[in-house]
Amino acid sequence: MRLCLLVCVLAGASALGQELPDPERFEDAILRFEALDRENPPPVDAIVLTGSSSIARWNDQAAEALAPLTVIPRGFGGSVMNDVLHYLDRVAIAYEPRAILIYEGDNDTGMSQPIPTETILDQLRRIIESVHMELPDTRIYVLSVKPSILRWNVWPRAREVSAGYRAIADDDPLVHYVDVATPLLNADGSLRPEIYVEDGLHLNDLGNSIWGTAIKNALMPVEAAFE
Repeated sequence: MRLCLLVCVLAGASALGQELPDPERFEDAILRFEALDRENPPPVDAIVLTGSSSIARWNDQAAEALAPLTVIPRGFGGSVMNDVLHYLDRVAIAYEPRAILIYEGDNDTGMSQPIPTETILDQLRRIIESVHMELPDTRIYVLSVKPSILRWNVWPRAREVSAGYRAIADDDPLVHYVDVATPLLNADGSLRPEIYVEDGLHLNDLGNSIWGTAIKNALMPVEAAFE
């Protein structure tokens, strides 16, 4: 019986591993970040921004959008929550930040074979646990999954993941949930096509302005005091 249980557990872990993209595909991107850090060492006690392409495409705009907050943009496009977990030490903890902002869930739910909601949430819990262990005073901001034209068909799944983020934040005073979805929708919950670039997934300048304002409004009440 025990042998059967062990085999089942290992088989489940193997199947789960097959569902997740290999984090090593981002090794070159992380090495580039580390090279930049050697050339121009970033400040400690700043706010690290990490996550998928919605952060990565915003890397060059984030400092201005979130001023006067001191930020270190470290988004790597195409990533999923498991990639942040895999590279957490190098893409976030190494900077000794006072806060870490994470945007993931977009690719996780939008894949042809979506990553299960509970898997995404478990990975976030493991990220939070690691941050608490290494940086016990560091705050974590978790952004909701944003809506998009391209992935509107999986919006219910994305909302489920965001609800899970909110529930995790509700149970931890150092974790804050940031709703970036509502400002990107009409009052009736419908899409706003005018805020996306041609791919129907990423935000244009207007969309990024809305996105940036929502993030800044969430960060400022706590983080402004530490500047």
